[in-house]
Amino acid sequence: MLKQYLYILAISAVPVIEQRGAIPLGILLYKLDPVLVTLVSYAGSLIPMFFVIYCFTPIFKWLSTKKILKWFYDFVDNKVRKGKEKVERYEVIGLTIFVAIPLPMTGVWTGSAVAAFMQMNKKKAFISVSIGAAISAIVITVICYVAPKLLGY
Repeated sequence: MLKQYLYILAISAVPVIEQRGAIPLGILLYKLDPVLVTLVSYAGSLIPMFFVIYCFTPIFKWLSTKKILKWFYDFVDNKVRKGKEKVERYEVIGLTIFVAIPLPMTGVWTGSAVAAFMQMNKKKAFISVSIGAAISAIVITVICYVAPKLLGY
């Protein structure tokens, strides 16, 4: 059983899959305790947040110094600058909601990258991403626990 919880922890830290894959795996396939699966998945999903928020910006800036990668840096930087005003207006609540929506290309990895790109205050970014991840975990858990019962499984 410990091995299954370690899988849940690891899977929840994988980009794109995150909690959206880890929680259903734990609840529906492994038949583990939904509360513990939610907590383990939440913890696992937060692991990459620190790396992305602290390391993404220096790596991104490094790209600007490499001639062959400068086009990518300029493309992303231009996109970020265009949308920066809107995001700054709603930064904490907007990022929280973005991370909370359990759909592909939203979540902790993407939310942390957005915060890093926007050079958001790290404390605000941690709080926003953490709250969004908690909301997402709860939503996914409720769906995984309630949906099969409503469908008669």
